[in-house]
Amino acid sequence: MRNRKIAMLLSAVMIAASLAGCGHKLDVEQFSQPQAAAPAATQEAAAPAAEGEAAAPAAEGEAAAPAAELTYADGTTLRMATGYNSTKTGLSLDAEVAGEGITLADGITYHAGDLKPTWVQVEKVLGIKIEDKYQGNSASDEFDYWKERMGDVDMVSGTASKLTEYGEQGVVINIGDYLDQMPNFKAYLEANPIVRLSITGNTNTGAIYFSPYFDGVNDIERMPLMRVDMVQKLLDGEGEFTADASNTTAAPVYTPYMPTSGKIEIETVKLDGSGTETVTKDYDAAGNIIEKMNAAGSIDGVTAVNMLRTYIDEAYGGYYGTERSNLFVGQNAAWDADELVALLRCVVANPQTLNGTNEIQGLFAREDDNNQRRVDMVRFAGHLFGIRGLESRQDYLYFDVDGNLKDARQDVEAYKAIERMNALAKEGLISENFMNTADGKTKQYLENDSGFMHYDYNQTQTLFNDPSQEVFSEGEKYMAVMVPVACWQDGTEGGHYMRFTESWRSVKTDGWGISAAGVQGNTDKLNAALKLIDYAYSPEGMILMSYGPDAFIKTNADGSYVTFEFNGQQMPEIADATRAELWEKASGNYTNYARQYLGSTLSFAKSQAFEYQCTSDVGREGAGYISKAIGLGTIKHPELAVTENPWYMSIPTVLPNTKAENDMINTYTQLTANGKYSSSKGGENLFVNEIVSGYAEEGMGNAEASAAKVADEWGGKQYLTLKQDAWNRLLSYYSAMN
Repeated sequence: MRNRKIAMLLSAVMIAASLAGCGHKLDVEQFSQPQAAAPAATQEAAAPAAEGEAAAPAAEGEAAAPAAELTYADGTTLRMATGYNSTKTGLSLDAEVAGEGITLADGITYHAGDLKPTWVQVEKVLGIKIEDKYQGNSASDEFDYWKERMGDVDMVSGTASKLTEYGEQGVVINIGDYLDQMPNFKAYLEANPIVRLSITGNTNTGAIYFSPYFDGVNDIERMPLMRVDMVQKLLDGEGEFTADASNTTAAPVYTPYMPTSGKIEIETVKLDGSGTETVTKDYDAAGNIIEKMNAAGSIDGVTAVNMLRTYIDEAYGGYYGTERSNLFVGQNAAWDADELVALLRCVVANPQTLNGTNEIQGLFAREDDNNQRRVDMVRFAGHLFGIRGLESRQDYLYFDVDGNLKDARQDVEAYKAIERMNALAKEGLISENFMNTADGKTKQYLENDSGFMHYDYNQTQTLFNDPSQEVFSEGEKYMAVMVPVACWQDGTEGGHYMRFTESWRSVKTDGWGISAAGVQGNTDKLNAALKLIDYAYSPEGMILMSYGPDAFIKTNADGSYVTFEFNGQQMPEIADATRAELWEKASGNYTNYARQYLGSTLSFAKSQAFEYQCTSDVGREGAGYISKAIGLGTIKHPELAVTENPWYMSIPTVLPNTKAENDMINTYTQLTANGKYSSSKGGENLFVNEIVSGYAEEGMGNAEASAAKVADEWGGKQYLTLKQDAWNRLLSYYSAMN
């Protein structure tokens, strides 16, 4: 029955196989379903090339021999030290989650220590036995726990950099040697060359030391989110805005980013989503709203709103009519940084109108005391002011128009963008708790109706719109909005005023590797581990790794999946019992539910189709606007391909630096993951510090000094040279392959 369901989806479920500009399309007919394990008597170990060597080509005129199948004894045990990042998100149910026993939507009761449904199904399909050895650590710490005892495990979680480093030492198996025996995985890589480049650990041999993990792929990741109802209250309607009470705006500090004269044309999606049209920002007619507000000084909130209303009418020639809020929250939105700052001034000066109190916060972070979330303010700055590298897939790296690697930490303009964020902070437009975390607590601005906007993941943050959360009242709405217009230096003369997002999903930095010591001398274990990876990239495996087993998916009377359209493809719907259970057990948070209960989305390729179904109606509305804009080309993004203009190319998640090079890079301690620009939970980030306090680091008194200190004193130039050398080798390897 399952094969019949899969057959109906073969043309749709290659979750990332249609990457724009990323090589040829996949012929999904080539994907074979997993073979049943062969009986022990038939076992003949496949003879891969020697470690680090390419397989010998067939003699000229001689047909290449077909690759041997990955066969292994039925019931082969794989010792799996694999999971996501905690005891709750491993292959087996955690005691805290399972309690005295938990019955899931498949009708089965599970206990602590039992494999989760996804991995029970993996055992059945592949004919293997899983022994869960996972210690419940992050990928980096899990690998460190096992690296001196690799003979005790067969597969292990790790960061891409560590798995590659130890792969080069022979500690981790080079699965690149076995690609011909892994038809699903091989086809996936051939269809998506940027993925292949991101996981290539050695450009001489083409070695691959881990199976990549995708939390969605070739799709937008983070988005700006706004209280739509607040924008509508301030900007919409005939006549002037009036209010019984308002506060006064702070003394202006922020200065114009956008032009103060002239005209700019922006391509935008029509309000009804039927196509695109050109919208003009006419500064000759309206002036620059920040320049006008600054000239007025501190003003009452009512005056500020009416200044912004007049500006919108004049700058856009009445395009938005009386629904001026659409400049920010509509399908045809075209807002920029200056317009947002003007709006923020209006928001914080009118709490009486917006929430009936005397105080409201403008920009905020999800968790004020978590550096990992505070860095989102830095990422947002990149989008507001057209700065590449602040939301890079690797460190702060990006390509310039000539294909040279650049590091935002060494860019003067990056620090100037953060200066602008500090100006917002000085005006009180960034939340009080972001500015002062001394109490170590996070204010729940959304839940308390006192926060206006932040930059984050759509699904988890728009769950608050669901009535069951009892957060918002009738008419209140928190929704993803269009990314801003900014001047991006993409090689066009003077830069290009457009919408661009650097928040683009690609290979993540974690993966699963095969322990050489664990499978040494045991072809059954090796082949079973390789088969597991290959299965995860088959159509059936991709569904299982995202949705869990069939019992959690809605089916028709004939056993086929019920499907819906997602990003132009037909994808399965989750079962009604699954949806109910997700809200009951995880408050609608798809990722928590999938990882903690089903055991899916722990690695490999996660489809966003399941998550989309768990998004609130309001969440889908905002995400739909953005998806439409991306599809129609009015939001640009990095391409997961080697592009003609390298500026548009996504940086590989990992570059194949040698051990010696990595050892050298690790000496530049201010630039490492735990250094001065960390994005980890308990880390320090100088960009965040600058938003709060300005230039406080010794020797970094302005943008030029900051960039120079990183480049000249902290090893930035040498770091960049080593990264560039690795990229040059990778590009040469790619050219030779093609």
